[in-house]
Amino acid sequence: MWRVTIQCSDDSWRVQGAAFKIIADKYPATLISSKKMPGDDRRIMAYQLEDVSDADAFVEECSGLDGFVAMFESL
Repeated sequence: MWRVTIQCSDDSWRVQGAAFKIIADKYPATLISSKKMPGDDRRIMAYQLEDVSDADAFVEECSGLDGFVAMFESL
């Protein structure tokens, strides 16, 4: 199992949020958590995936969005 963590600013979410949702829907991922941080309104989302190839591809696509940072780790 793999956890993909994605972070973005509030501004990036407003501009790229719809594109992110399209990307997220392409993968067999389970949303673990989604938080909007108080103060700076930064968003932090975590997804669980079974396949490392899917996790890697998800990270690559998310990182391609302006202002989004993504990484994955083993659970």
